[in-house]
Amino acid sequence: MALRPQLKFLSAELLERIVAEARDILCRLGTKVQNPRVLEMLAEHGAKVDFEKSQVLYTNSLLDRCLKSVPAQFKLFDVLGNETHDFSGNKVHFTPGSAALHVLDYQTQKIRKPDTTDYVRYVQLLSGLSHISSQSTAFISADVDERVSDSYRLFLSLLYGEKPVITGTFTIESFQVMRDMQLAVRGGEKELRAKPLTVFSCCPTSPLKWSEITSQNVIDCAACGIPVEFISMPLSGFMAPVTLVGTLVQHTAETISGIVISQVSSPGAPVLYGGSPAVFDMRYETTPMGAVETQMIDCAYSEIGKYLGLPTQAYISLSDAKLLDAQAGLETAMGATLAALSGINSISGPGMLDFESCQSLEKLVLDNEICGMTLRLVQGIEPREDFPAQPIFEELLREKHLLISPHTRRHLKSEHYFPGPVIDRANLSRWREEGSLTLGQRAHREVEKLTASWLPSRLAAERKKELCSLMEKEARRWGMEKLPSRPLEA
Repeated sequence: MALRPQLKFLSAELLERIVAEARDILCRLGTKVQNPRVLEMLAEHGAKVDFEKSQVLYTNSLLDRCLKSVPAQFKLFDVLGNETHDFSGNKVHFTPGSAALHVLDYQTQKIRKPDTTDYVRYVQLLSGLSHISSQSTAFISADVDERVSDSYRLFLSLLYGEKPVITGTFTIESFQVMRDMQLAVRGGEKELRAKPLTVFSCCPTSPLKWSEITSQNVIDCAACGIPVEFISMPLSGFMAPVTLVGTLVQHTAETISGIVISQVSSPGAPVLYGGSPAVFDMRYETTPMGAVETQMIDCAYSEIGKYLGLPTQAYISLSDAKLLDAQAGLETAMGATLAALSGINSISGPGMLDFESCQSLEKLVLDNEICGMTLRLVQGIEPREDFPAQPIFEELLREKHLLISPHTRRHLKSEHYFPGPVIDRANLSRWREEGSLTLGQRAHREVEKLTASWLPSRLAAERKKELCSLMEKEARRWGMEKLPSRPLEA
């Protein structure tokens, strides 16, 4: 049995103190919740609510009750109903970064606004990336009305891809059609509860506030059995204490408050203890996701989530670079490695550049290999017919190599991870013979290859038709006579 390598940042004493301080903040200072319906529910469950100021003071008994009712694990399923994710223990799954406003255009090497064709190519590509187990609604298509942009990207993901989707909405109104799309895929409410298809991101506003939209999203998802990931985003030194411990106290308080909203609405509703915090770089007024301190906060709050008995999520395997360059690889690989060693269950970020605002298909190909390497890393080292060692060394001395040894043939593929052609492992002469391609060129070649080999989703035709009908109706509701033309049959 392999020993799984693990990473820890917090001592037991420090972790418990952070949680205790966060609970004290919730009970003494509380949070603002700008949603009358949620305020009423919290008051009914024992919280002290100032309705005029939208302020909530929690009680320790309420916190205990809600932390006890939230599930310690849950699973996710693709559009065909096959299990793809087990959010439990230290199991690790990767998903692309979400909701980018831009894409990096390979031909021009310029960052620009994406459209429907870009999104379809993204879904096609992701279908062929085996180490990234879910889709995200990765970027926002600029060729539709912004009021349908949330539902439209989920629509394209469900129509063209089979992997489950990490998604969310920036409005209350979009939730209904996004829920109805999932019901269309699954066939009914009972089936969707039994086999969740999506995870919705729900984001408190730092410091210590829930808007009407995000708090409504939490209770709407809970009512339908749709899992949510809480994405608290404290900024160290700006909208949070400058110290990492102080930021962790704030993140813990904001996330636990979201858990309470979820559980008073629907006890047992599934959640991911997640986030997207960052340190604030005062020199540039930016929020570097690739900063080592950002990554440390992510890994540490995951320890807190696991201490509370919850599955975890983080935005961590991504970069602030503007191109597919050395910085992009450095920051993404470091984040993915730290996250995997920390056992973060849902690792969000592959493909992302420019402070979570840009997606790159070529980077997504590279990041898929980073994910593959880290997944191999956490498998650890274990003996595979290695003891007693003498027979294999006798064979080595006799044959002068072990290239075709039965032991090699039995264990080569399980023991060694072989990356795809985007990673250069050729010697210099072979690299020259094969065209002296750069990383970007190799990655683009893989994008073209994988999108060309894409096969339509096996979702039943009548369910695809229902998805289209729902999306067309939603577009008309907001004044769009028709949707943009799509490049391929789904």
